[in-house]
Amino acid sequence: MASDDKPKDAAGAGNAAKARKSARKPAAALPIKPKTSRPKPSRPKTSRAEIGKPRERQMVEANLQATARVVAVQDDLVEIEALDDLEGKPADLVKNEVVFICPRKVNELGEQEKLKAEVLRVRGRTADAQVYEDTAGVAIGDAVEQSGEMLAVELGPGLLGQVYDGLQSPLHDLATRYGIFLPRGVATAPLDPKAKWSFVPKVKVGATVAAGDTIGTVQEGRYTHKIMVPFGWPGEYKVSWIQEGNFTVSDTVAQVEDKAGRAQDIRLAQKWPVRRAVDSNLTQSRRSERLYPDEPLVTTQRIIDTFFPVARGGTACIPGPFGAGKTVLQNMISRYSAVDVVIVVACGERAGEVVETINEFPQMKDPRTGGSLMDRTIIVCNTSSMPVAAREASIYTGLTLGEYYRQMGFDVLMIADSTSRWAQAMRETSGRLEEIPGEEGFPAYLESSIKSVYERAGVIRTNDASVGSLTMIGTVSPAGGNFDEPVTQATLSTVKDFLGLSYDRAYKRFYPAVDPLISWSRYSAQLESWFDKNIEAGWTKRVSEMQDLLHKGEGVSQMMQVTGEEGITTEDFVVQQKALFLDMVYLQQDAFDSVDASASLERQKLTFNKVYDLVTRSYGFADKEAVRDYFTKLTGLFKNFNYAAEDSPDYDGLLKQIDDLAATAPH
Repeated sequence: MASDDKPKDAAGAGNAAKARKSARKPAAALPIKPKTSRPKPSRPKTSRAEIGKPRERQMVEANLQATARVVAVQDDLVEIEALDDLEGKPADLVKNEVVFICPRKVNELGEQEKLKAEVLRVRGRTADAQVYEDTAGVAIGDAVEQSGEMLAVELGPGLLGQVYDGLQSPLHDLATRYGIFLPRGVATAPLDPKAKWSFVPKVKVGATVAAGDTIGTVQEGRYTHKIMVPFGWPGEYKVSWIQEGNFTVSDTVAQVEDKAGRAQDIRLAQKWPVRRAVDSNLTQSRRSERLYPDEPLVTTQRIIDTFFPVARGGTACIPGPFGAGKTVLQNMISRYSAVDVVIVVACGERAGEVVETINEFPQMKDPRTGGSLMDRTIIVCNTSSMPVAAREASIYTGLTLGEYYRQMGFDVLMIADSTSRWAQAMRETSGRLEEIPGEEGFPAYLESSIKSVYERAGVIRTNDASVGSLTMIGTVSPAGGNFDEPVTQATLSTVKDFLGLSYDRAYKRFYPAVDPLISWSRYSAQLESWFDKNIEAGWTKRVSEMQDLLHKGEGVSQMMQVTGEEGITTEDFVVQQKALFLDMVYLQQDAFDSVDASASLERQKLTFNKVYDLVTRSYGFADKEAVRDYFTKLTGLFKNFNYAAEDSPDYDGLLKQIDDLAATAPH
């Protein structure tokens, strides 16, 4: 929501800041020097600070509207002090307000650098602000401009297919303008200011509307993008005029009046602060409503959909050590999940993995539409080599973009990779603020911060009664695979689905390396009625039986490691082989096979029921060698069946071979 789009009482409104700036002392004498007791020399033409400066620099400084100055610098944390206005009153410093640090030195393009920062803590007339850029060259006395707004993103048509950094700067546009090595302090519009969109009104003149109501639509690719009344506007408004046609995101498409007769313009794009949920005002006013998640998110990954289902609009985490396959698994989920929009947030991952994702997604085919996977994807990337502060902000940027599309009635999936490095960014900032540390140096508010992020997921019934969802899956990278470290434990106490990756399974090439013995889903019981109705009655109970079989098989395997095969009975060996068979043919899935990479619910039902029938039979094998020979052949046939397309001649043939082999087993 642009600042000129907001009513006077909207959060972060800039009216007071604008009035404050107009009353400031002119900034022509910048940079500001500390006050001294010596009498100020009379220099009517040029101040001491301007002697020897090129005229271009004086002209740049004359355009600054300084309301504060830098008094201390520590890495990306700066301390600023408010300046007095002409009436001797200091500027108001507000927590979470965006300010701009203006170093003395211009960049190589001859432009004034304005480094974006966010106020973290206010102490009287001083405040601590985290800078989202490298602070090299920032010095005491440098000018600071206040924006009067919170850290916000621009919401409107044109978001899909974009690659942003954590502050919603389009990286492709920046690279085109400035080259691969981006200079600091530069900015470009998040949405293409020249692109025109065909706007079709959905309300008439005289209609009464409120925040979040749809006034019209534009077509964004294959999606109908709803243009809504800015989410922060209070009360109701009457449409005074609305027009149809082709417009840019900054063009006014409608005008409304409040009860006092004040006119407000509505554009195709609006701004919203990232640290506030998009639906916060709408649910409080009961124009929108949060719903209970009551159906699963179909990922087409057998071990997830069958054993550890994730609810649509739910939360899940994927912790695992380095090399356990987190990146491949999250790519499979983002590629094949039954959602409309995917938000991929790379908050602190290695640059190589991020580049791989950026390069691969445009080349991948969307299995639902046949188009490019990037057509429904937004990537927000802040790698581990980027500033810490921007890494911390990136996850909020991704959440806000996801909430925006959810408010249109779309199903959105957000994958955050990795929340561990996001938490590490908080730890670094907390340390520089000299806050009291918690366990392993993380801030004491780590758990509440993690909860505040995941709780923004959910299902929403919007103003027009359409239903949208935001499902959040966060990957966690605990050092050494230690799941007892603070970030993993705080995440496990928050989410309702835990997909724990095991290094041992990855080492044995059991992919996806989700360990069925430690993973869990609290959605299994919650979604039981949905599975009974849409899959078949008793589905959840049979899955629970298979989980028990896996645990029994593991117990036998542990015993065999001590006593060998000779130390267990044939019956126990059959249990171990049944569990291994279930693991090999159902829990494992080949991400690089065009058929096995994605299994529909119908195929999962057929395969699971066939496996269930085979492992619940009573067998009468004479010795362990016969047991091993039977299940080895059965495993081979089933693996080939998993690779067979449903319309191929091998599909029915392999099913028949499986039935024939099962018929030969002694009972």
